[in-house]
Amino acid sequence: MQPSLFITWVQDTTFAGVPLWSLLVALTAAAVTYAAISAALHLLTGRAKGWATRSGSAAATTMVDVLEGTSRLLMLLVAVLVGLGFLELPRRWESRVAQLWFVAVALQMGLWGMRAIGIGVQRYVTRHSSSGMTQVSASATLLSWGLRTLLWSVVALAVLSNLGVNITAFVASLGVGGIAVALAVQSILADLFASLSIAVDKPFEVGDFVVVGGVSGTVQMIGLKTTRIRSLQGEEVVMSNTDILKQTISNYRPMQERRIVFTFGVAYDTPVDKVAAIPGVVRQLVQAQPVLRFDRAHFKGFGDSSLDFEVVYIVKDAAFNVYMDMQQAINLGLMRGLAGLGVEFAFPTRTIHVATLPLQPARTAQSRPVPAGAPTASEPEAVRA
Repeated sequence: MQPSLFITWVQDTTFAGVPLWSLLVALTAAAVTYAAISAALHLLTGRAKGWATRSGSAAATTMVDVLEGTSRLLMLLVAVLVGLGFLELPRRWESRVAQLWFVAVALQMGLWGMRAIGIGVQRYVTRHSSSGMTQVSASATLLSWGLRTLLWSVVALAVLSNLGVNITAFVASLGVGGIAVALAVQSILADLFASLSIAVDKPFEVGDFVVVGGVSGTVQMIGLKTTRIRSLQGEEVVMSNTDILKQTISNYRPMQERRIVFTFGVAYDTPVDKVAAIPGVVRQLVQAQPVLRFDRAHFKGFGDSSLDFEVVYIVKDAAFNVYMDMQQAINLGLMRGLAGLGVEFAFPTRTIHVATLPLQPARTAQSRPVPAGAPTASEPEAVRA
């Protein structure tokens, strides 16, 4: 077939009422568009990978992962829509094509959002998970579910609005239903968010020795609603996460050293020179222990029944048993040292002074005339009356 005849045949032939040459132009435009989108996506992904390799940026790595989640089917749909733009379509089909443009873009944005949420949740689990913290995986699952539900709800509402559907009543219904559900599970949500706070802020972790209110023990498990602590007495104490965060938490895991302050007293009749020598004795006892660091020892003041001394030293090991061993060694050494000085420990005493009054001389009765009719001392009371 001659070229002129082929061109004439193409121009005169129609398919479903559309000229064949218009279809060929549309197909060519769709193919070129698909190739251009693929090339641009490949270029952006390559640039992002190079940026991530050079800088190690988490944002660049996230961008690479998100771009790799681009749907090839939606790319093809976009290319077809571009090709349809070269056709002379009826007016009602033009509005449908415009709506399909919005649907394709909204769906692709939703897929990118899904990819980003999955990456973020995975990094959250990797960063905050540890042995015994079961609330991390559970909270990550709930967080992922909630974010994805919110994302696709927004996408669906946007698509419906673009298609001409009135979504005002639907949005209002979702708002009222959300408030009702939130009020129904208020306590559960409070514990859930408290669990998330513990996972993110990490005031304590599994294995830490903590004191919360009147409970002291080792954290055994941090759950989605409760935290379990093994107390010093051996029983397991289950506490609500919300109640824990409302109280002051003392965590002994970060403690590297212990500052110890203790006092003792000696008798008031101790000579002044021996009182002045006691701080030196305490200094020698503390410095003799390699695990201790001496701070100070002073004659603090005059107590009710003793001369009071105050001693401060630092234990370089945070273990409680080490502190008790060192305190016991100091106490025994202090008893021997004071005994060598001839100084006695004070104990509560009270001196009572009893005053004795001098005896008064007895008064002698004087004889007086007794009036007639007056009762005498020997008469009974009834007679006197």
